[in-house]
Amino acid sequence: MIKLFYENSDFLIQDKSFFIKEICILLNNEGMYIGNINYVFCNDNFILDMNEKYLQKNFYTDVLSFNYSIDKWISGDIFISVDRVFENSKRWNQSFLVELKRVMIHAVLHLLGYDDQKKMDKKIMKKKEEFYLNLFKF
Repeated sequence: MIKLFYENSDFLIQDKSFFIKEICILLNNEGMYIGNINYVFCNDNFILDMNEKYLQKNFYTDVLSFNYSIDKWISGDIFISVDRVFENSKRWNQSFLVELKRVMIHAVLHLLGYDDQKKMDKKIMKKKEEFYLNLFKF
């Protein structure tokens, strides 16, 4: 089950079933099953607090993923800073919705075990992001 929560009261995804369907397709395509995935949309301050509290990192980020997956059942909590997504969409001259999808896909890829710490891993993850963004164009 995929659920969306809003820590940021002035943000709401209009067609959540559209986004949920895309994540389901991604997981199916990767040969995985949906466990419990919670997306929490928040602001910069909320995600900074999470980053400091749980990862001991003192900087803003667009997304944090906490993986609770077991075998092929993908579960986790995903926190997305709407503020960062908006700023990044402007920085990279991208629409907000495309950047939001990218971050949502990126987070699920982390739940699937993809990493972006090493140069080669980052390249693989970026290719996966691009593949799914192109697949889910609207």
